[in-house]
Amino acid sequence: MSKPALSAHLEEPERSATQTKRAFRIGIDVTSWGLRRGFGRYTRELISALAEIDNHNKYVLFVDRESAAELSSRHEIRVISNARSARNGARRLAGIVCASWIISREPLDVMLFPAIYSFIPLLSRAKVMIVFHDATAEMLPDLALHDRAARILWNTKVAIGKWQADRLIAVSDYARSQLTEHLNVPAERITLVGEAPASIFRAISGSHINHEGLAALGVNPERRVIVHLGGFSPHKNLFYLLREFRKLIENPAYADVDLMLVGNSDPDAFHTCYTELVDRVRKFELTDRVRFVGFVPDDLLVHLLNVAVVTVMPSLNEGFGLPAVEAAACGCPVIATLASPLPTILGAGAVYIDPRQHGALREALERILCSPELRCKMSEAGQAATAKLSWKTEAAKLLDAIEALANQ
Repeated sequence: MSKPALSAHLEEPERSATQTKRAFRIGIDVTSWGLRRGFGRYTRELISALAEIDNHNKYVLFVDRESAAELSSRHEIRVISNARSARNGARRLAGIVCASWIISREPLDVMLFPAIYSFIPLLSRAKVMIVFHDATAEMLPDLALHDRAARILWNTKVAIGKWQADRLIAVSDYARSQLTEHLNVPAERITLVGEAPASIFRAISGSHINHEGLAALGVNPERRVIVHLGGFSPHKNLFYLLREFRKLIENPAYADVDLMLVGNSDPDAFHTCYTELVDRVRKFELTDRVRFVGFVPDDLLVHLLNVAVVTVMPSLNEGFGLPAVEAAACGCPVIATLASPLPTILGAGAVYIDPRQHGALREALERILCSPELRCKMSEAGQAATAKLSWKTEAAKLLDAIEALANQ
């Protein structure tokens, strides 16, 4: 009789652990799902990875409109509001109140906002978790937000978010240090959940390049292409890029080099200098060398990054710098700002510049354009560095943080 009793005693903790593991109800704001900024990419990739690794907890996804076809069918979907301004995509007050009421009445253990951009104040017992991608609006307010009223509204939202959040998420240690310094958030309140290139971003052999699609963008296979990928906010430092490019092509050695600016030019809640950039290109008489190609879908963007000779990111601040990481994953050399975590992320896969130093970008471009050997080494180093990054790994970190918060 003693052996069965001992056996039962040894097995009991395992059964108890299984029985007591509770499934939490986790709400996630996915109103940024269709956004073409980095917030949208972060939301799509992270939520999709969560769906792959977690079959235990229950998820309630809050959307602005019916988009269930793009989301996991096993999640519950709640439509919260379509009340957005046609001018910049920001929610109207009625939409905020309606969305807050719908989310607050849902029985949740944790509510996650993948960006402070889409945060809504709640009247709920649910623990709140908010992702802060950087502190650019606090560090460079005149460049990030289009007027004084926008800055006041932003600062109010951030203040409420900091007060209501039980846990903050930062996308890099560099971003966490900004939150600590500029938003006065203690480091112990912040968890790191980073980013990674989507699996579509990879090196493609020359025989599989979509030359027809690239030709539609204006890519000439007999010319070298420099790419900038991202938004047109002033802190992206694109006037500096244009000046440096103009100086570069004064040298006849670079007569075959063009610049392609990839990104959505539609207005949103953040300041954009797109119109001024177009005017500057005309003023500099660069219309035959600089092309604004608009939004490019991933399945064509990966081909552009494979044929580009270099991707540039001269921003005055980046919380992560995902476009540069995506380019490096394609084997494209990168010139990146020092005002970012990219030196730690990409290592020898990029050349790093002070984004405020006159001539620094042009010198970096000359180094890369003139050296096939350097480009080859950077390509290999960038692919090796990005291969270590995974959305599933980051989703696992997020899940640990969510469950730890729910268990408090």
